[in-house]
Amino acid sequence: MTEENGGGRWRGVAKLGAVAAGLFAAAERRRRAAISAEAHVLATEQAVELAAERAALRTAEQTARQLADRNAPAAGAAPAPPEGGAVRTDDTVPAPRTPQPPEHQLGSAPLGRPANPVDAVPWTLRVAAESTWRLLLIGVALYVVFRVIDTLKLVAFSAVAALLISALLEPTVSWLRRHGVPRSLAAAVTFLAGLASIGLVGWFVFWQVSSNLDPVTSQVQDGVRQLRDWLLNGPFHLTPDQLNNVTNQITTAIGKNSEALTSAGFTGVTIAVELLTGVVLTAFTTFFLLYDGARIWSWVLRGLPRHSRYAMAGAGPKAWATLTAYVRGTVAVAFIDALCIGIGLGMVGVPMAIPLAVIIFLGAFVPLVGALVTGTIAVLIALVATASVGKALVVLVILIGVQQLEGHILQPLILGRAVRVHPLAVVLGVAAGSIIGGIPGAIVAVPLIAVTNTVTGHLRQRNAAGQEVFQAIEAARKQ
Repeated sequence: MTEENGGGRWRGVAKLGAVAAGLFAAAERRRRAAISAEAHVLATEQAVELAAERAALRTAEQTARQLADRNAPAAGAAPAPPEGGAVRTDDTVPAPRTPQPPEHQLGSAPLGRPANPVDAVPWTLRVAAESTWRLLLIGVALYVVFRVIDTLKLVAFSAVAALLISALLEPTVSWLRRHGVPRSLAAAVTFLAGLASIGLVGWFVFWQVSSNLDPVTSQVQDGVRQLRDWLLNGPFHLTPDQLNNVTNQITTAIGKNSEALTSAGFTGVTIAVELLTGVVLTAFTTFFLLYDGARIWSWVLRGLPRHSRYAMAGAGPKAWATLTAYVRGTVAVAFIDALCIGIGLGMVGVPMAIPLAVIIFLGAFVPLVGALVTGTIAVLIALVATASVGKALVVLVILIGVQQLEGHILQPLILGRAVRVHPLAVVLGVAAGSIIGGIPGAIVAVPLIAVTNTVTGHLRQRNAAGQEVFQAIEAARKQ
């Protein structure tokens, strides 16, 4: 009885293995069939385009031949009868008539002009004119796109921020999925963990600032007092009355512009509300990208023209891989920058070294210039709080040294393989992004350039592969 039960279990295992092997084989056949179908569609599209070009060329040749036959009559042909249909019966030889050049040759005559005005325009001018109106059309389209983005900048920046955060958290979701966690639970756990991490970092920064506020305030007051003594006893030799007059002028200016300051306060409240709305919208979009990103991408592909779906279906995963590598590499570089500068600030004795390191970490998301700009705050705090020019210079040297480390070692080593963008393109992109969209535009500019570079490279390779396939098919047909 035991042997029969054991044999039954083994047969059941064998049947399950056979079913699994069959399912795997069927999936493999579907994958190969999909690849073959895409290659067939690509070859068919290339063949249709080439056939259309050949038909157009034959039509042009026939038209040119007909025009030549029409304008150049055959030698030895009988002359046409005179007008009215009458035929000469006498033997009088008519006076010879001066032959007239054909209509299409009038342009070569000194006093003639071409029948078609287009023929009188030089070729280079025609090319320049056609290129100009196409460039103007592209410029108008880009202007409309930028105007729409500027109108909906809150939605646009929230969506882009959600894409960047999703690119950072998606590997965690994939890792949980590989270990048997359902998709919804994996997305929820990853999203909540990321949200908790951001909240803990914000609480830590607030705690550090509030706990060090009183000592820093007293240090700043001492620095201001020393600055006043330096202005009175230093090379400027200001008198107390002159210094008091400057202080009174500043106070008067503040009193006169109180209305502007009040309106600025209301503007600050509006910005705070928009910021909160953007954070909520970003969080909402991030969760759905983590949970249902594949279906969202399929919906986007269905909205494209049919002949563009295959190309974008291959370019999409490559663009996502580039974006993921960029975000993860940028986070690593920003962490190293903040860690090195924070350790340097602590060694020099600058107050609030950890909050300053967090600010530098956030600023490092703008490549090449972000950490340098935010590090300037640390230099100013070192100058005012410690009232020491030497310590401020030491902080500046540390900042420049970390920037050199980032530009020559960290960026090429961590981001060089995944994001092949020239430093000049990075600098110009950051400048253009900051002009168009401020700080969010500067953050978004470089990943947008990297993704665009990846997509265009993939499309070029795909077109080149399609040409090779078509040439191979043509060579096989000729044989």
